[in-house]
Amino acid sequence: MHELPQQLANGLILGAMYGLIAIGYTMVYGIVQLINFAHGEIFMVGGFGALTAYLALPDGTALALALPLMVLGGVLASVAVGVAAERFAYRPLRGAPRLAPLITAIGLSIALQQAIWKWYPDAKKARVFPQFKGESFDILGVTVQRGEVFLLLAAPLCMLALGLFVSRTRTGRGMQATAQDPDTAKLMGINTDRIIVIAFAIGAAFAAIAAVAHGLKYGQVDFRMGFITGLKAFTAAVLGGIGNIYGAMLGGVVLGVAEALATGYIEEIPGMTQFGGGSWKDVWAFVLLILVLLLRPQGLLGERVADRA
Repeated sequence: MHELPQQLANGLILGAMYGLIAIGYTMVYGIVQLINFAHGEIFMVGGFGALTAYLALPDGTALALALPLMVLGGVLASVAVGVAAERFAYRPLRGAPRLAPLITAIGLSIALQQAIWKWYPDAKKARVFPQFKGESFDILGVTVQRGEVFLLLAAPLCMLALGLFVSRTRTGRGMQATAQDPDTAKLMGINTDRIIVIAFAIGAAFAAIAAVAHGLKYGQVDFRMGFITGLKAFTAAVLGGIGNIYGAMLGGVVLGVAEALATGYIEEIPGMTQFGGGSWKDVWAFVLLILVLLLRPQGLLGERVADRA
């Protein structure tokens, strides 16, 4: 039990990353009823964009100084891919049966993976991502790595900024109207195509920030890293209530904490030793999803029309 605070902190940090990615899923679904299964690869592209920005800087540049440029590089790469996907892959299929954009999203996911694998230098193996050097922080008996502090600051700031944007700005209110009834919103003079592009761009930007946090935490980026992480972020969106931006972050935190606790404690249960450890962490994440879908299929917070953005 003396390890419980540390496990909870690990889960919170992991869940914040899942939540940032999940917001992209839930924003797009809230407006166009589309599950963008290529969003995990948009997250991955953001990681490589951040790495590219770092490698373009002079040797010896301090990571603290490089970090804003890395975030900018990752955001630009992810937003460019996300907006291009909306314009050329999803918009032509907007009136098609739902199976068509779903298959397109899966195909786009594979295409982005292979594009990075083939054309990014040395991407056939994991690329080393810069990490902060030095001692970790000890906060109330919980150890937090320097790279994890970035995520702990970025996640609440992003949520606060998004909440204010959706509730206080003209574009945010346009998002709410489009999510509630796109046809009526168009009749009221709202440019729904522009609203949809903005939703894709915001989701991609958040995914890029999560990718930078992932690189700082694990010290590497890989062309395959978006697949499982993207599935878990989608799981987080469903857990919180698909279409609910606050539910996406809550679902991410719940999923991260559950994964950390399962990894640390399942093997301590008599008869469950073979189901513990890191090799089973992905399994328990999806077990949690199944349980939530059985007991509360609308998600933890449910779908709130006013927040479907």
